[in-house]
Amino acid sequence: MSPLRTVMEVVRLSTGYLESHGSSSPRLDAELLAATALRIRRLDLYLQFDRPLEEEQLSAIRELVRRRGDGEPVAHITGEREFYGRPFAVSADVLIPRPETETLVQLALQRARGQAHDGDGLRIADIGTGSGCVAITLAAELPGAAVTATDVSDAALAVAATNLRRLGLTERVALLRGSWCDPLQGRADPLQGRAFDIVVSNPPYVPSAELDGLARDVRDHEPALALDGGTDGLEAYRGLLPSIATVLAPGAWAAVEIDIREAAAVEALGREALGGSARPSVHNDLSGRPRVVAFEIIK
Repeated sequence: MSPLRTVMEVVRLSTGYLESHGSSSPRLDAELLAATALRIRRLDLYLQFDRPLEEEQLSAIRELVRRRGDGEPVAHITGEREFYGRPFAVSADVLIPRPETETLVQLALQRARGQAHDGDGLRIADIGTGSGCVAITLAAELPGAAVTATDVSDAALAVAATNLRRLGLTERVALLRGSWCDPLQGRADPLQGRAFDIVVSNPPYVPSAELDGLARDVRDHEPALALDGGTDGLEAYRGLLPSIATVLAPGAWAAVEIDIREAAAVEALGREALGGSARPSVHNDLSGRPRVVAFEIIK
């Protein structure tokens, strides 16, 4: 990078560098990295577009851009990713939150608000929580609900705990370690003995043979545990859906994120696991692609 000295010159040059090194969003990446290095908001880049930069500041930006050019995700470099309007800490131990997963959250919120104001009295579980972005968002948006999140990874739960502290929701979300819904057995509601009203999950669903073909930043920097869906991409659902069936209350609702190619297969697995009382529905993301399969348990 040539030592140009204004904010916008550096952003422009960084954009070209990242574009030549395979970034799918070079301008956005360049802006986020420059803002991080300068410790300002991304908006401030435009408010300070002609600001001259010192060599120390240029060096800081160069280093972040170099790391991105080497394939490190922007979220790992900056230490966080926004999800549903909130900043979440991320690391190599968790899947980076993606906009597509907001579809899962929006559907759960719609369901919860249709049952009770602010989710009052509802019990919600997020299975395989990772960074905690889904569970924490639901807790923040539904102050009357009790939210529990599970994960098999201690490292992932540590990231989720960090996000709970950062967002002031430590008392609102219980974090439990274990496979799928195993940690929920007998813990639905120790006072009333109720099971869960809403259960959501974003399980791993990339077929094993396709892992090597993922974008470099995903393949090399995000945990295989959160990506690898087995030979056909459906292995997680074969364990997850029967597990969900054991904790649902009558009239409950469950939803899982899916590979856009596997809606029918996941729907069939859900019917088998949840029984004849489960009414499935498929929901598209903002790009119009199948992203979530939901199941309503008819009373």
